Amino acid sequence: MASGTQSLPVWDDGSWMPLPPLLGDHSADSCVIGLGGSGLTLIEELLRRSERVFGLDAHDVGGGAAGRNGGFLLAGTYDFYHDAIRRHGHERARAIYAATLEEMPRIAEAAPGTVRFVGSKRIAATDAELEDCRVQFDAMRADGWPCEWYEGADGQGLFLPTDGAFDPLRRCRLLAQRARDEGATLHGQSPVLEITGTRVVTAHGTVHAGRVFVAVDGRLERLLPEIAPRVRTARLQMLATEPTTEITVRCPVYYREGFEYWQQTPDGRIALGGFRDHGGDGEWTPDTTPSQVVQAQLERFLREHLGVKAPISHRWAASAGYTTTGLPVIEQVRDHVWALGGYSGTGNVIGALSARAVVAAAVDGDLWGVRQLLGDHWAPALTPGAAPAR
Repeated sequence: MASGTQSLPVWDDGSWMPLPPLLGDHSADSCVIGLGGSGLTLIEELLRRSERVFGLDAHDVGGGAAGRNGGFLLAGTYDFYHDAIRRHGHERARAIYAATLEEMPRIAEAAPGTVRFVGSKRIAATDAELEDCRVQFDAMRADGWPCEWYEGADGQGLFLPTDGAFDPLRRCRLLAQRARDEGATLHGQSPVLEITGTRVVTAHGTVHAGRVFVAVDGRLERLLPEIAPRVRTARLQMLATEPTTEITVRCPVYYREGFEYWQQTPDGRIALGGFRDHGGDGEWTPDTTPSQVVQAQLERFLREHLGVKAPISHRWAASAGYTTTGLPVIEQVRDHVWALGGYSGTGNVIGALSARAVVAAAVDGDLWGVRQLLGDHWAPALTPGAAPAR
């Protein structure tokens, strides 16, 4: 493979002290599996309710998709707004968009200095996609959402001024440090081997908890096989360059219906991801080793489409869960065991929102947030053993 640091995301500055592994037997009010954005938001919410919390991760804080993504902070669901209306109904699509808009300032406040509200662009790759941008524009303007028509040297499409860019790994590390300061016990290098009732078993330790929250995105179906028919893990690949002034990218960009995406970091690096569809069935995998096929496509796009010749400094991949509906998994899968994940590649905002909804449902008995995201017809999923309606 061509040049570039293997496996490390561009966001990793090497300053984090890894968490210790879980050793011995412990008890807690709640055990959270997964220390990404949604898992750490869960812990934050549980601490606000004076819960004794243990958090576990197979790797470390932000070791999954939460710390290895493109750093986009976008409102809405996996689907573009007009597609979300078609798939989920106008009322639910509008409610989710409003809720994610409200969540983004919370994310910025919780992790100071990590978020830049610079907007985002959707650039059309074809005439058909340009027409689709017009349909999205009309739908968003009809509902009063900020959306502008865009034409520039890089193409035509949409500019969404309320979106942003951020450092996802730094955000996770700030949340984790605050959680520890406020009394949470966090452990890394502790893959979960078994969840029996509310007993969580790792290779060298056990947590006995009143509730268990499985807050992982990729590989969620491996920890909880009962959701396997509805969520599937994909590999999302990226690369990044050394700092460059060859181009200026003022905000995150979606291209080719979101299959390609890039931004420029504050120090001038281009972080580029995409071409999952060019990797074929081989990209439906929990393996996070960058592949030659996709990385070659990314490098070609960097050089030929973006015109960037700067050396490549990083190549990495992440596991992300995709659902059959485009909506996240928010479900009580067993007695006192909750699952959340399957954000279909767009979990930075909706993952935090889902975490708040899950804690409200599990601890407070308040189902409003879950119903807002998934609708009343998903209410049976809040009872273990019942499948959501189709």
